[in-house]
Amino acid sequence: MTRPVHETSRGVRRITLDATGVPLSALLVEPPGGPTRAVVVAVHGGGMNAGYFDCRAHPRQSLLTLGAGLGYTVLAVDRPGYRHSAARFPEGQNLTGQAVALRAALRDFASRHDTGAGLFLLAHSYGGKVALTAAADPGTPHLLGVDISGCGHRYAVEPHELPTHEDGDRLRRSWGPLRLYPSGTFRESGSIVEPVPARERAELVRWPLLFRTTAPRVRVPVRLTFAEHEAWWRHDDEALTELAAHFTGAPHVRVDRQPAAGHNISLGWAARSYHLRALAFLEDCLTARETTLTPGVDRSDAVDSPLGSHS
Repeated sequence: MTRPVHETSRGVRRITLDATGVPLSALLVEPPGGPTRAVVVAVHGGGMNAGYFDCRAHPRQSLLTLGAGLGYTVLAVDRPGYRHSAARFPEGQNLTGQAVALRAALRDFASRHDTGAGLFLLAHSYGGKVALTAAADPGTPHLLGVDISGCGHRYAVEPHELPTHEDGDRLRRSWGPLRLYPSGTFRESGSIVEPVPARERAELVRWPLLFRTTAPRVRVPVRLTFAEHEAWWRHDDEALTELAAHFTGAPHVRVDRQPAAGHNISLGWAARSYHLRALAFLEDCLTARETTLTPGVDRSDAVDSPLGSHS
């Protein structure tokens, strides 16, 4: 059956990335009227496609239009097994294969587009696992930081309750209370929702073990967000303290909560709030980069300034 095609927001166009011979479809928007400050690479979760970050049920939901308006290029990639690559990988790919493909696609993108200060991975759910796996490899180009929602390290459900198929319980856990979403969200989501590839489903149970060897190898700032109504992951204080402690190689780790949101944060009323917080974290990453790379101010320059007149 042919699935409906997501109708993109104004200024968003479809492109194809070359992941070493594998075509990955993507949505791209660039800032109007000037060079980009950095590239936000959005990586969707399981059972969704790149349109997750460009939902049009409400004008304020789209990460792509928000990011472009703030001077960023936003690239939302369809992961291997979704959209253009679905025929090539009808059963999907495992985490390692997806991370390799994502890194290759980003190298292809960087060879043909301005990337400004670098790349910032913003990922959701299973996409967060892919983003962390990619970030743990030093071969990921010009990486500024990682911002992930809806992905932890300890499930709040038993292994047999993991989303291995579409059922009512899975939908309730993924969405939470319906009041969290604007009217029309579920109509719009018809072009966003996709079947979860078999290899993706099969690997879910392995993530808690894979996380322990992946997190310590991430060497960039990390931010993790859990929705108030997150139901797939443990996000009590004890679990989140333990989660952050695994990122021993990251210069900075932040764990946040997003009120009035379910697992699919970027489709709800809280989408704009979450996206702004994520982009604020990117701003922090850019500031840290500038203060590290830029030589310190010559104190003699400040003698005659207002700053130099106070003790």
